[in-house]
Amino acid sequence: MDIRKIKKLIELLEESSLTEMEIVEGEESVRLSRAGVINQPHAQHTIHAGAPMAAPPPPAVTGSAPPAAPESAAEGTAIPEGEQVRSPMVGTFFASPSPEAGPFVSLGQKVTQGETMCIIEAMKMFNQIEAEVSGTVVAILVENGQPVEFDQPLFVIR
Repeated sequence: MDIRKIKKLIELLEESSLTEMEIVEGEESVRLSRAGVINQPHAQHTIHAGAPMAAPPPPAVTGSAPPAAPESAAEGTAIPEGEQVRSPMVGTFFASPSPEAGPFVSLGQKVTQGETMCIIEAMKMFNQIEAEVSGTVVAILVENGQPVEFDQPLFVIR
């Protein structure tokens, strides 16, 4: 694996809130971790970057009130009920396969499990994000060209 790619991965890890990431290219793999040593018998390269980040304390649970609905950081609005499709990586969100093409999905559209919903570009690689469940798209939570974080909600399917 090219050392420039590894350096870029280290930069991405340091700039994000991730504590570890693993990239596999063919038979080569690289695992980066802020935490201690990771037992990976199949990894050919292991690189540890930076110091461990302290996780925020979990919110205190009081009484029997139901938890509040999560809020969209971009708009400050409540995310509708349903199955959330989340970003599996840090990258840039693209709603369509090319600038001239229409979006993969639109609000109110029915989708089937495995159908491509968007593309996330990370390190010049375009990764198709597929629906994990079948249903209707009830919310699109990011805009085309917007950067996304790992585990950030992208869509809600009901």
